Amino acid sequence: MAEKQDSDLLNLRNIGIVAHIDAGKTTTTERILYYTGKVHKMGEVHEGTAVMDYMIQEQERGITITSAATTCFWKDHTINIIDTPGHVDFTVEVERSLRVLDGVVGVFCAVGGVEPQSETVWRQADHYKVPRLAFVNKMDRVGADFKGCVAQIEKRLGHRPLPIQLPIGSEDSFAGVVDLVANQAVLWKDDLGQEFELADVPAEMQGDVAQAREALIEVAAEQDDSLLETYLEGGELSQEQIWAALRKACLSLSVVPVLCGSAFKNKGVQSLLDAVVQLLPSPLDLPAVVGHDPSRPEKTLERTASSKEPFAALAFKIVSDPYVGYLTYFRVYSGKLSLGESVLNVAKGKKERLSKLLRMYANKREEVQEARVGDILAAAGLRFTTTGDTLTELKNPVLLESLEVPEPVIRVAIEPKTTADQAKLTETLEKLMREDPTFAVRTDEDSGQTIISGMGELHLEVMVDRLLREFKVGANVGKPQVAYRETITQAVEHQVLFEKEIGQKKHYADLTLQVEPKEQGSGFEFASEVGESVPAEFVKATEVGVKEALENGVVAGFLVTDVKVVLKKAAFQEGVSQDLSFKIAASLGFREACLKAGPVLLEPEMNVEVVTPEEFMGDVIADLGTRRGKVQSMEPRAQVQVVHACVPLREMFGYATDLRSVSQGRASYTMSLKDYHSVPANVQEQIVKQIRGY
Repeated sequence: MAEKQDSDLLNLRNIGIVAHIDAGKTTTTERILYYTGKVHKMGEVHEGTAVMDYMIQEQERGITITSAATTCFWKDHTINIIDTPGHVDFTVEVERSLRVLDGVVGVFCAVGGVEPQSETVWRQADHYKVPRLAFVNKMDRVGADFKGCVAQIEKRLGHRPLPIQLPIGSEDSFAGVVDLVANQAVLWKDDLGQEFELADVPAEMQGDVAQAREALIEVAAEQDDSLLETYLEGGELSQEQIWAALRKACLSLSVVPVLCGSAFKNKGVQSLLDAVVQLLPSPLDLPAVVGHDPSRPEKTLERTASSKEPFAALAFKIVSDPYVGYLTYFRVYSGKLSLGESVLNVAKGKKERLSKLLRMYANKREEVQEARVGDILAAAGLRFTTTGDTLTELKNPVLLESLEVPEPVIRVAIEPKTTADQAKLTETLEKLMREDPTFAVRTDEDSGQTIISGMGELHLEVMVDRLLREFKVGANVGKPQVAYRETITQAVEHQVLFEKEIGQKKHYADLTLQVEPKEQGSGFEFASEVGESVPAEFVKATEVGVKEALENGVVAGFLVTDVKVVLKKAAFQEGVSQDLSFKIAASLGFREACLKAGPVLLEPEMNVEVVTPEEFMGDVIADLGTRRGKVQSMEPRAQVQVVHACVPLREMFGYATDLRSVSQGRASYTMSLKDYHSVPANVQEQIVKQIRGY
């Protein structure tokens, strides 16, 4: 039975559909579900009927907000699909999906080309070494440019694109494609793209087709010595040989095969499905997943895609469910587990029981009795598991690589409308935090307000909307504010003596701390030079005290980052000094040291891309200048100009309205976090006054 299960893995594909917002990801996924028989009526994003966009917030905005999973079947293959968001505010949804997927279809707009979020997604896929196909969508749109899009994939994404199709016509004359492997034309005959005829390559395309096919066969021949010998001797490669060689090239990440079509017009999706099963990997094609022994972190452990291996899975998404509490989505990397069995949450050191196993079809579900290697399932009943946790057999633990979660950049204050709403607000915020690792909640020490933070205005808007409508919490919400950070600019040594009576107990701690700035983005580091002259628990308490003080900086109460703290000296008194003494002393000492160390405010700076008709270029650039923006480059694209600039996030509030105003509603923009920069002194003064309310 195990052998049969493992052979079934050859016909399994775990893939994601990724792209920039509005490139057509969800429409492509809807067509895939239609052609594979999962739905009998195609849903449309603009009508709010897309199967994969099932949240009310997605249907109203016509965008994907949360990654949705589904399963379908094509030519004896099982395809698990995750449709991911395209908006940069929801980038962690893409990150956690890519962490567990084996292959990716990148959808590109034939008019817009490679847009900012496509670049972000591509970098994430590079990090996890995920093989990719590219689908150039919207070939029927005015301004569609297949060759231009392919060139941008090479230039902007740094990958070698390899067309395996060429379009026949474009815009309203887009009629079919040339299949370069078979060297023949495919012409669609009906509106559903189901009826097509095979024909000879059009005469006017024969030169371009010959050149593109030669490039494709060269890549195929490079993958195998015997094929190279046949090619150099002038022999013909069979279609089976070409497909096998292209698969090898795709899996090694040396090329990105490129297809084209128009998902909205139902053209090209079946050939995309064929390419998915031909070129993207099965779990058996991938190297063993590597983790660490939780009891000896320096020791690495491997798990191969086999049902005979010990069970190992990664939880990558948590969803609050009104019927079962929480659903935990997980990917099984090795082994198998039956319903009702217990697993170990390695990260938390907790035992969990799988009370229900579900195969998901967007927001619909089917109960299953077993989780097997390669599966992407959801479990009910897990109490401690959060995003990025590893689930394993109780006797054979392994800790898999977790997720990189970016820091939130925007925050708002929120408070319950009535006393009765207080408990419900706290409970709901905890649910949302468990679902979304980029959503943070904390209490402001000075004002006592609850502050929620997220990845952008849209992210927070959706979270607040869910809070009010989905969970029906009565709450007042403030205006969005930038989530600044703080750091220091000088190295300082500072002594703090803490002698105090707390609750009829005397406390004593004498510490000398050195604080020094670190490189941007390097975070916090703690070190001790006191050796064994001070009990280890006091050193640990000192580190805990410093970490707590990091949360509320000295300039305006924001997180302190990129700083190293060294415990240089420490003195204690037997029977008087306790962990709490050192914790409080460290917290006070760190704040006092920071005040002497030239503290500054850091603000998030954004990469902004503005797409505008040429006649509005001057106004757009002038407006960016008033926002402390720095224009990095400008480039023509189709009938528009694209302006790349760096602008502080603080200056981008309300930009959508202002941009519509200066461009008569014809320009659009996207932005993503670049890094953090020191705020100019005059601007810092304004920000501090605004935050402190004077």
